[in-house]
Amino acid sequence: MNAKIVMCGCAEVGLNMLEYLFSKGVRIDHFVSLTKTQARKNNVSGYVSFEKFAKRYNVPIYYPQRYSLKDSSDLNFFKKHKFDLLIIGGWQRLIPLQVLRQLKIGGLGIHGSSEFLPKGRGRSPINWSLIEGKKRFIIHLFLMTPGTDRGNIIDFDIFDINEWDTCRTVYYKNSIVSKRLLAKNIPRLLSGEVSSLPQKGKPTYYPKRTPDDGNIDWTKSVFAIYNFIRALTKPFPGAFSYLRGKKVFFWSAQPFDTRITYRGKARKGEVVEVFNTGDFVVNCNSGLLLVTHCNKKVRKGDVFSPVR
Repeated sequence: MNAKIVMCGCAEVGLNMLEYLFSKGVRIDHFVSLTKTQARKNNVSGYVSFEKFAKRYNVPIYYPQRYSLKDSSDLNFFKKHKFDLLIIGGWQRLIPLQVLRQLKIGGLGIHGSSEFLPKGRGRSPINWSLIEGKKRFIIHLFLMTPGTDRGNIIDFDIFDINEWDTCRTVYYKNSIVSKRLLAKNIPRLLSGEVSSLPQKGKPTYYPKRTPDDGNIDWTKSVFAIYNFIRALTKPFPGAFSYLRGKKVFFWSAQPFDTRITYRGKARKGEVVEVFNTGDFVVNCNSGLLLVTHCNKKVRKGDVFSPVR
């Protein structure tokens, strides 16, 4: 284990990986991370600072000039340090070819999808899998090449997406499986015991999501709206709608009932009940949605709209 390893990370999943890897005797020699200001500028969801961990284990941190690592000073950093292996711990940018070429062994990428790669490459796979109502998630460990999630597969593992999961709980599961895959395969990779297989089949790609994509379509089924809300809750920007010209964020909700109906033809997106706890029920297509956490108080008869 004398190889020189660097981790690029700025998210909670990366920090969880580090705790586990260090406990298993896999030491990381250098971190590449972002400051809080850099994370805000680049709209990084789920950002965490690596600073406390780095101080505890006396690991230096390099803060790049650009999140893309394409600045000349960033490229020179990798050229100077001559790392053997690079691993990803929550880094939402492709690693430049100039960086990959500097690595003696290569870069280890981790990508999850509801289908085996090459299906489900691209951005925000956890969010998309929840939105689409998928029932499983596959974590792939692969050798990075130029392009999006294209490298040869070293190993994989699978976990459930159940009806109670949100993007946060899927991230917890993602963290557990990812750190185990790394701890299992890094020593084997360094000793030359790992083989890899090319991806086969026609690739598909998830598109990038932005905060504006969180607008709720109240004409969809109550189950589709539930999936949408749980896919975008914290640490992501959140699903939202408009009420009296103000943006309302929906942080927690659940399908409530498909048999209870309201006379007078309640409109889609209409608040049909408000309880003394502050929870309320919204009429949706094919059922009712119980909202248990949002950022505004509502009144019975209010109607949410996708436009301001």
